[in-house]
Amino acid sequence: MTEFLQQLVNGLEWGSIYALIALGYTMVYGVLRLINFAHGDVYMIGAMVSYYAARKLAAASISMGGLQFPILLALSMIACAALGALIERVAYRPLRKAPRLSVLITAIGVSLLLEYGGQLLFGADPKFFPELIPNAPLFTFDGVTINRIQCLILAISLLLMLVLRFVVMKTKVGKAMRAVSFSHTASQFVGIDVDRVITVTFLIGSSLAGAAGVLVALANPKIDPLMGIMPGLKAFVAAVLGGIGSIPGALLGGYLMGLAETFVVAYISSTYRDALAFVLLIAILLLRPSGLLGKAIKEKV
Repeated sequence: MTEFLQQLVNGLEWGSIYALIALGYTMVYGVLRLINFAHGDVYMIGAMVSYYAARKLAAASISMGGLQFPILLALSMIACAALGALIERVAYRPLRKAPRLSVLITAIGVSLLLEYGGQLLFGADPKFFPELIPNAPLFTFDGVTINRIQCLILAISLLLMLVLRFVVMKTKVGKAMRAVSFSHTASQFVGIDVDRVITVTFLIGSSLAGAAGVLVALANPKIDPLMGIMPGLKAFVAAVLGGIGSIPGALLGGYLMGLAETFVVAYISSTYRDALAFVLLIAILLLRPSGLLGKAIKEKV
């Protein structure tokens, strides 16, 4: 039982990461009906920005004390938000009225650009993230140990999800986002700037991916320009699992993905860790294509 509870904690830790990335997928799909395959690579940029910012601070002998982590987190979120807005403006907006296949191919192209452009810019060799927070046990209960970084990941993820919910449900921007996700045409008729709302959606979704990149770098200090490929795919599967376009669905799918992956590694074999995502994707598409919390949309043909 102790091992089960320990794996449950580990699964919630990774589920929080997948949920943050999946939120970006589902928000963009909700307002644009676009699968932004570059989103996982934005997560990689978040980790890289925080890594180089930490090195600059260390080289300048600037001591921030306990403020170093929140400053790096904020820098990464801002940088990824700006990158997300740039991608939307340069790559996706000119193709707004183009066939879906053209936009999908462009998304894959942007992903490859970030991955191999990252190798040119940052180098292909892995980097090792500095130890900003000692990964010491915070408390132990009945044999189950929760360390500082696990608590930090869970707390930051929960806080960001609550902030996102407040923005979407309680602000004018959130109301506009919900209106645009319902209908672009109707939103324009009531005076909503659809392009601006879509840009804000990319800003928010990309900033969450940037936060996930920093949190993963804390837990797994080895980072590289291709680190976003598998987490991005798994987060996409999580979004589909929960119901692409549904924010609660993205959260549910992310946590289910993290828990399932952790238990497979613990009780079956780590060999099947990456294969699990694709098994879940096939299963959900066969059994419930709209996802666990998604709604089937009828289209006239």
